[in-house]
Amino acid sequence: MEHLKRMVGVRHHGTAPEALEAAGDYITEQFREAGLKVRNHWFEAFGHRNRNIIVTNRGHLSGNSKREPPLILGAHYDTVSYSPGADDNASGVAVMLEAARWLAHLKILKPLVFIGFAQEEQHCLGSTLYAINRRRAGARIRGMIALECVGYASAQPGSQQNVKGLPVAIPDTGNFLGVVGNPEAAELKERFEKTSGRYVPDLPLIGLLVPDAGHGFPDTRRSDHSPFWDAGYPALMMTDTANFRNPAYHQPGDTLETLDLSYMVNVTKAMVAYLADINMKEER
Repeated sequence: MEHLKRMVGVRHHGTAPEALEAAGDYITEQFREAGLKVRNHWFEAFGHRNRNIIVTNRGHLSGNSKREPPLILGAHYDTVSYSPGADDNASGVAVMLEAARWLAHLKILKPLVFIGFAQEEQHCLGSTLYAINRRRAGARIRGMIALECVGYASAQPGSQQNVKGLPVAIPDTGNFLGVVGNPEAAELKERFEKTSGRYVPDLPLIGLLVPDAGHGFPDTRRSDHSPFWDAGYPALMMTDTANFRNPAYHQPGDTLETLDLSYMVNVTKAMVAYLADINMKEER
């Protein structure tokens, strides 16, 4: 709740640049309070100096373990110009910050990277520049997970719209978490589903793998995972499906009061359990 209270409000380079910077400062502060060292990936765009906010948790790694490819968990912290962005995407930032805090002092075997992405609402610019940079550098990435709108849920029948053309059945009750990946992320998706089912059985999941970087299903590309798909990295998007469930998506009504905190708690538990499981055990 404290993360949400500090984040919710228009955070846009044109209409609310000070709030956008304050959100970035808050993310930085929370990472540092967790004992994580922050670095910024700066880029100029739209007359604004933007930053992707990055921390790497190497835990108790040593030797070759430190050179293992990282798993990335990211969430964007900007909004469209007229929405307070509680679900899109203060919810994702809150889950990311809690996951970073819980994982900060565990004895992990492989590195974890947490990133607050800038300018997602501008064609995923921040994550695109980061992914291109990593690919050009020849960097290996174990996988990337984008938290995109993870705070809105409803137990009412008819609360969930279908996504036309998807090769998976979507229930009409909007209480599940969507887990959307490219084929390269099949193992990451399967393990998340298994771990979440074990530790958070009250969180329904709907999983989907889409070929060709999602170009045949454009609605699956609408977050910071898609530049990683384009760069050939394994990536997942975790989502409440945004406008297919939330009537306040990209509207002034996307406020704190509309979020389902019990749903967000379950998403956070599932993510922490997954990150602990995949980073504290040897691959099976």
